[in-house]
Amino acid sequence: MIRRILKALGIGVLVYLLLCAGLYIWQDKILFQPKSLTPDYSFSFAQPVKEYFIPTEDGNRLHALFFHSPLPNRGLVLYFHGNADNLQRWGEYASDFTNLGYDVLMLEYRGYGKSSGMPNKEDFYSDAEWFQAWAQKNIPYPRLIIYGRSMGSAVASHLASVVPPDLLILETPFDEIKTVHPLLRMFFLFPPRNNFSNKENLSKVTCRKVLIHGTSDWIVPISSALRLKPLLSETDQLVVIEGGGHKNLRDFDLYHQTLKQALTE
Repeated sequence: MIRRILKALGIGVLVYLLLCAGLYIWQDKILFQPKSLTPDYSFSFAQPVKEYFIPTEDGNRLHALFFHSPLPNRGLVLYFHGNADNLQRWGEYASDFTNLGYDVLMLEYRGYGKSSGMPNKEDFYSDAEWFQAWAQKNIPYPRLIIYGRSMGSAVASHLASVVPPDLLILETPFDEIKTVHPLLRMFFLFPPRNNFSNKENLSKVTCRKVLIHGTSDWIVPISSALRLKPLLSETDQLVVIEGGGHKNLRDFDLYHQTLKQALTE
C-alpha cells in the first residue's frame, strides 16, 4: 500500500514538473497571441481612420491607427492593447475617447497585424518610447493620455515612467504577468522570459493614475490589481466594477463615467 502511494506521488510530481517545463518552453505562445494582417488589408470602423507605418531603428515597421475626434480637441490618447488579435478588434474602442474630444493613436505591437518583427517585452517597451517620440513630432496635442489594457497596461505604465503624461489609465491591470491566471500561478516555477510588471513600473510613475478593474475577471483576478493599491497616491483612483470581467468593462456605466470624469475634469 505504501509502495503504491509513493508511486502515485512520484507520478504526480513528474507530471507537475513536466507541466512546469512545458509552460516555461511555450510561455511566449501562451502570452503573445497575435493575428497578422496582409499589407493591403482595409480596416472597417464606424469612424474615419488613418494608417501610419513607423520605421524603427532596427529596420522593422510599426503599424498604427489614428482616430481624429470631431469635437474640439482635448488631447491625444496613446492606446496600448491587450495580448491578442490586432487593431481591427481594438480600433472599435477608439470611440470611447473620440466621443470625449480626444484623438486616439493605437500602436500595433511587433508581430501583430501589419507590424513586422517578433513580440517580446523589451522591444515592446522601447517601441512604446519610439512611438511617443514619433507622435510628439507628428501629431500636435494639448494633453497626453497614456492608456493600457491588460498586457498593454505594463507597456503603458513603463512609458509613463519614462515620459510622464498628463494622465495614465490602466484597464484590467496586473501586478506581475505571472499572476494573471491560476494556471500560471500553479505551474510557473521559473521567472518568465517576458516579465511584464506594473508593480515595478508604477513605483516610478509621477502623474495621476486611474486603474479600472472588475470583480469577475477570471484572467487577471482582482487580487492582482489590488496589490497595486499601495503604489497609488491620494489623488489616484482604483475603480472596481462589481461583476465586471476581463473583456466587458465597456458594458458598464461606471466604466464610461470613470473615463468621462478622468478625461474631462
